[in-house]
Amino acid sequence: MSEKTVVLSFSGGLDTSICVPLLKERYGFDRVVTVAVDVGQPQEEVTMATEKGRLIADTHYTIDATEKFVANHIFPAIKANGAYEGYPMGTALARPLIAEETVAIAKKEGAIAIAHGCTGKGNDQLRFDFIFRMHGYEIIAPMREMNLTREWEIEYAEKHNIPVPVVKDKPWSVDENIWSRSIEGGKLEDPAYHPPDEIFHWTISPQDAPDTPEHITIEFKEGVPVALNGEEMDGVSLIIRLNEIAGRHGIGRNDMVEDRILGLKARENYEHPAATVILTAHKDLERLVLTRQELAFKHGVDDKWSELAYMGLVHEPLYHALNAFIDTTQRRVNGSVDLRLFKGAVHIRGRSSPDAIYSDDLVSFDSTTLDQCHAIGYSVFFGLQARMLKK
Repeated sequence: MSEKTVVLSFSGGLDTSICVPLLKERYGFDRVVTVAVDVGQPQEEVTMATEKGRLIADTHYTIDATEKFVANHIFPAIKANGAYEGYPMGTALARPLIAEETVAIAKKEGAIAIAHGCTGKGNDQLRFDFIFRMHGYEIIAPMREMNLTREWEIEYAEKHNIPVPVVKDKPWSVDENIWSRSIEGGKLEDPAYHPPDEIFHWTISPQDAPDTPEHITIEFKEGVPVALNGEEMDGVSLIIRLNEIAGRHGIGRNDMVEDRILGLKARENYEHPAATVILTAHKDLERLVLTRQELAFKHGVDDKWSELAYMGLVHEPLYHALNAFIDTTQRRVNGSVDLRLFKGAVHIRGRSSPDAIYSDDLVSFDSTTLDQCHAIGYSVFFGLQARMLKK
């Protein structure tokens, strides 16, 4: 009789750590294979997940997908000004990639099921399930199927001698990748609770930021950042550098009540310094190079793209169609944007582009290139119907 193998999408945190013994004790699997996917987490977190996976699982894989994450998920998000309810998405962008990498290992290991540590109240369960079901796998989700609480999980981990980076008085749930860091859980579930500074690792408080502003320039090519302060950089390096620069100026914090896919409202805290600066610059550059009609239509496209990305529906045909339109508009999003970083705020100082739909000669009050008298005929008909109704 062959062994029953399950592949577990593994982070090394509390939820996925206790899944390993649970999958054997409660679900009867013979082998648990863990898969940790690096999408830009701190190296110590990747190392921890690797070491723990090797310790408690039968087989463990760690996959470096950071470059793929930036190229295939973050860059499209920049082009689409990807934001959900006012904040730059991070976790949502990474989940489909993590799921696909997990599926690849499941196929390699001959697994009959794939497991994850998502609860039944959050968004991630849907993002993972969508990908896993597309590949025809049975899904095991102990957290939601057993209605587990974090307190029960912590006690279970202690009984099984599984070290977890969570203690009862600080039960924060943190998800981090190169683009964003989210913090939730524990006392943060109370929307009236004031978050302590200890939950923030990428940004300092704006009031403690330097008293001197910092000026930077970001260069874009076809909608994606390619250089910082005149230095050409690959996407991963540029984002890492900008996270450091903007983070020390207190830029990129969000404390908000968010509408989850299921309809639940949740209090969420985020840090995304590089994302905040890049998206601010990108949107500004678009206003210089795209037409009024393109901008108006793309605004709706961006919102729909962000909604689909938030849900993890990256194989929805509409998602691909929206990307095709967006990519077409981005062919002219070339140029540079000068920014001022100061006390938690990003200010645009100037922008330039070889594809600008802008003429200082035509717009200048001191120029006679355009005969102002030509506007008289336009003015005669402007608002004609409204004027007629007033008679």
